[in-house]
Amino acid sequence: MTKRKGYSDWRCQALWCHYFFLLWSTIDGQTRYSVPEELKQGSVVGNIAKDLGLALSEIFDRKLRVASEAGKQYFSVDVGKGELVVSDRLDREALCGQSANCVLPLQVVIEDPLQLFRVEVEIQDINDNAPRFPSNDITLEIAESTNTGVRFLLESAIDQDVGSNSLKSYTLSKDECFSIRVKEVAGGRKVPELILSKMLDREKKTVHKLFLTALDGGNPARSGTAQITITVLDNNDNVPAFEKTLYKVSVAENAAVGALITHTKATDMDDGQNGEIEYSLAAHTPDDVLSIFSIDHLTGTLFLKGKLDFESTANYELDISAKDRGVPRMEGHCTVHVEVLDVNDNAPEIILTSHPKPIPEDSPDGTVVALLSARDLDSGDNGKVTLQLPMRSMFGLKPSFSHNYALVTRGVLDRENGSEYNIEIIATDSGTPPLSTEKTINVVVTDVNDNPPIFTQSKYSVYLKENGVAGSIMYSVSASDLDFGENAKISYSILDSKVQDVSVSSYVYINSDNGSIYSMHSFDYEKLKVFQIQVQAKDQGSPSLSSNATVHVFILDQNDNAPAVIYPSSAALGSLSHQRMPRSAKAGHLVTKVTAVDADSGHNAWISYKLAEATDSSLFTVNLYTGEVRTKRAVSEQDDSSQRLIIEIKDDGEPVQSSTVTVSILLEDGLHEPILDLRQKAAEPSKKNGRITLYLILSLASVSVLSLLTFLILAVKCIRNSRSSGSCCMRRSDCDDYKNPNRNLQIQLNTDGPIKYVEVLGGDMMSQSQSFRSCMSPMSEYSDFTLIKPSSTTDFKEVISVLDASLPDSTWTFESQQVSK
Repeated sequence: MTKRKGYSDWRCQALWCHYFFLLWSTIDGQTRYSVPEELKQGSVVGNIAKDLGLALSEIFDRKLRVASEAGKQYFSVDVGKGELVVSDRLDREALCGQSANCVLPLQVVIEDPLQLFRVEVEIQDINDNAPRFPSNDITLEIAESTNTGVRFLLESAIDQDVGSNSLKSYTLSKDECFSIRVKEVAGGRKVPELILSKMLDREKKTVHKLFLTALDGGNPARSGTAQITITVLDNNDNVPAFEKTLYKVSVAENAAVGALITHTKATDMDDGQNGEIEYSLAAHTPDDVLSIFSIDHLTGTLFLKGKLDFESTANYELDISAKDRGVPRMEGHCTVHVEVLDVNDNAPEIILTSHPKPIPEDSPDGTVVALLSARDLDSGDNGKVTLQLPMRSMFGLKPSFSHNYALVTRGVLDRENGSEYNIEIIATDSGTPPLSTEKTINVVVTDVNDNPPIFTQSKYSVYLKENGVAGSIMYSVSASDLDFGENAKISYSILDSKVQDVSVSSYVYINSDNGSIYSMHSFDYEKLKVFQIQVQAKDQGSPSLSSNATVHVFILDQNDNAPAVIYPSSAALGSLSHQRMPRSAKAGHLVTKVTAVDADSGHNAWISYKLAEATDSSLFTVNLYTGEVRTKRAVSEQDDSSQRLIIEIKDDGEPVQSSTVTVSILLEDGLHEPILDLRQKAAEPSKKNGRITLYLILSLASVSVLSLLTFLILAVKCIRNSRSSGSCCMRRSDCDDYKNPNRNLQIQLNTDGPIKYVEVLGGDMMSQSQSFRSCMSPMSEYSDFTLIKPSSTTDFKEVISVLDASLPDSTWTFESQQVSK
């Protein structure tokens, strides 16, 4: 109840007045008292022992007790004084509603000997409720052509008090166009009517704002205010009028849904749309009433939409509105009074004292989710209610006081296993047969960021062809998070790492929203074969959680490199390679050897040699795999002295890449005779030169000793730095960058009898450090050697150019040998 200032002083005066002038009377064995409502607990109503003619000792000896016929005990007896006192709050409005008289019957029982008295306590109203309007804002639309004197029914204020404390009058703020009149309808309800006192002029004033005040008859008086907003409109000057201003109807509370309540009818003197009427419940009708009643918008027939409950509401007053379809729309009103007839159908009720709020999943055991109470409007065993939850529920009921309970958690919640619980609570009374009620309480479990993002795989393998388009998508990683909302929103990023001493972000980037990985540029298998990316998935929770996955990127080789000819080198020698061979050569004589390499790998690097053109194709043949050029038959006198061969080198890739080399061969007679003559002349020394020969031998021996010492020193170094022991070679390698010696490209000049050739060792064209060695035959007149470390493994022409510059083509040829790893 709402209390106003000054009420406490008035209440004290009233209490003292009643204490001194308690009225009691005995009529046919009945005693009656009158007390004001809202008395404090322990306040004295009257001396019941004296009024019943009992001594104080008889109250205890004869076991006097008071029983309330209303079911709830509002009074008790002070055994020591024999006084009837207040034991619970007396709220007249809650006990009797709008009834003019409020009497609580009591039964006074004396057991020894058994005797029964009836006592009535009249609860008098005090002015503890102010009038209030159903809506604080009232909106009206009135045409400017409306005649003066037209009345507009307004919402009546509601005052819970009765008698002199109830609603008495209305006042209206000052306005020259409007006045107020109070109309009393059936049941004594006072309804305000707004009267148009002066013609409206929309062009002067479009909106009128008035304040309607409701006053009760208390002392001091209480009031409530509502604002009336009137919009002045044009046209349609006839208001629909109902046949009756008040319709009365009685309906049983167990009436079926859809039952007809009553039929209302209104007429409009206008024609066309201005005379077409549409019925509806008034705008201020509460939602609970709208859920029970509905009206046919065309016929005005009122139907039962929901279930009636006499114990909840015994009477309904419905304001029916009839609006025409003119511009502006005019509105007429009538009232339908619905009396609900009682039927004994009360079942237990479960009332939520506090609605459940979402609870975090990490809430401790015993957390209070909601407060509820159970009640039954019946009495005795039929009103005893027990509550029951389903078996193995995650929630329990903890009793507090007077049929009030707390719904608490039992155990630890996990939103990922259950984000929402619909808890069914069953209330059953002890009647025969028992009636029960079920109520479902929805409990939402909110998320806590306790789950990190999980990738579909901890490791991903991506195979990417080289020479792809920059900016193309490489792969898409995906992670999921069992959490919800912001805790489950995932962003992807690449953790910084190095690939060939360059940040991985220079190679790829990732879409932070969907995990798609894109290439920053085209990849070259010959420079980069494999690298890995660390991808992190991070949620948006607080604190955020993350997980990582490794993406292994494998670059697939494409046949994008043609075979490169190492020997003979076209860069140094031009497009032709000049070779010499004796005419005395037999079949199978090794003329030269074509050596080529391919920067690709696998099948793309398998090289084959083919004789494309020849001056005499019957004389020469090329080995398909080694590139060795040999004679197919012995050379005859009829063969041309100048032979020209075009050798084609192909790889095994798709599409096939190829290159060619041209070899020019000069056939000569007696190619080795100068050497034999020199040896013969050296074998026949002249006697005249004996002394000179002796000196030469001594000098040669000295030089040989020095040369031997030098050779031993070089041999020791060669043994330490080289795996090969077949010849005296010098190797130069970059120790800092040298990772795998078996994968270095090595070019060395080998001897095979009188034939000199360069040997290519190793196969990893991507290694950043290569080793080359050049070895001279004992018969070579060139004693120098060259150490070469090319800057690029694919620029073989530069390598051969250096070799060609140091060793002329006439003194050696090239031959490749396969080195096992």
